Amino acid sequence: MKTLLGLHQQLSRYDGVLTAWGGSLMSLALRCYVGWQFFKAGLVKIGDWSATLALFHDEYKVPLLPPDVAAFMGAGGELTFPVLLLVGLVSRPAALGLFFVNAMAVISYPQLFTFECPAAINDHFYWGAMLLVLIAFGPGRLSLDAVLARKAGK
Repeated sequence: MKTLLGLHQQLSRYDGVLTAWGGSLMSLALRCYVGWQFFKAGLVKIGDWSATLALFHDEYKVPLLPPDVAAFMGAGGELTFPVLLLVGLVSRPAALGLFFVNAMAVISYPQLFTFECPAAINDHFYWGAMLLVLIAFGPGRLSLDAVLARKAGK
């Protein structure tokens, strides 16, 4: 038993370092990947604003919001929250904001509740899961949030 305990201690000696830095690297990768996906979508929206408005009027069915407001909020969220995620500033609120933008995109798919649902909708489910990870575990050590927390003495 003593040998097993010693072996376990040797094998898990660096778990704390791996958790802290490995988790931080994973958070950075998630922040960059998910943020880039939404930022690209925001660029497409503002690249052809009349087409974006037409989609929100005719195709997407955003509940409770007028189409023009939904288009503006969607594009704004897709361009603002990813930048905050990338630098790691107010990361959890930014991830939560993107989670809601993502949820609205999923809810607004007209074929969502039919068997004709496009395969691309799966991406939204993956992005939502990644955003939930960022909300739960935070941005990690490689973020402005961590720098500001260290300066504040937290």
